[in-house]
Amino acid sequence: MAKTYTIHPETPQVRTVEQIVDLLRDGAVMLYPTDTVYAIGCDLNSKSAVQRVRQIKQQSNDKPLTFLCPSLSNVATYARVNDTAYRIMRHLIPGPYTFLLPATKLVPRLVQNSKRKTTGIRVPDHAVSQALLNALENPIISTSAHLPQDDNGQFSSSSAQAEANSQVELFDRLDKLVDIIVDDGSEPGYQVSTILDFTESEPAIARKGLGWEEAASWV
Repeated sequence: MAKTYTIHPETPQVRTVEQIVDLLRDGAVMLYPTDTVYAIGCDLNSKSAVQRVRQIKQQSNDKPLTFLCPSLSNVATYARVNDTAYRIMRHLIPGPYTFLLPATKLVPRLVQNSKRKTTGIRVPDHAVSQALLNALENPIISTSAHLPQDDNGQFSSSSAQAEANSQVELFDRLDKLVDIIVDDGSEPGYQVSTILDFTESEPAIARKGLGWEEAASWV
């Protein structure tokens, strides 16, 4: 059963953040709010935790995982950002955008697209996510926590779109799968991030999500 930490959505309590981060450093997996949907996450550098996230989402090891960074300068540590990408990202960060970029050697193979050597990175506009990132001083895995159920009532990630759960339903469904539940009082969102692909010669919107109209004005 997961341990729930209640946290202020705008001014997260420092002590609570530190308690969560200590567990993340020890390999814990958490359910936590972001500026899009509730996410399942862990310390990017904890291999065992990343593998558990994949098991929860029923993902194969060759499927890339998105992770969060606190700022654009931090993104440049984990990905190669050319001038065009930098110009666009500077206008959109922080916000509900995932950027597909060429990965640097600091991105674990277990997380990146192994064939293309690319990675997906977000900089969230969310006080709780940012507090966790700054305290941990490592990126945090961020994959949607909405786990649809199949006809037999079992969790499945194969549906085209996960159902939108209430907070109570989501917490109940993930309670036995994660170690930590971070509760800022918000209801789970259902709109995903907009994905911008910077891995080709010309930038492109790979998925329309929150804020895609603004992103389209820069691409």
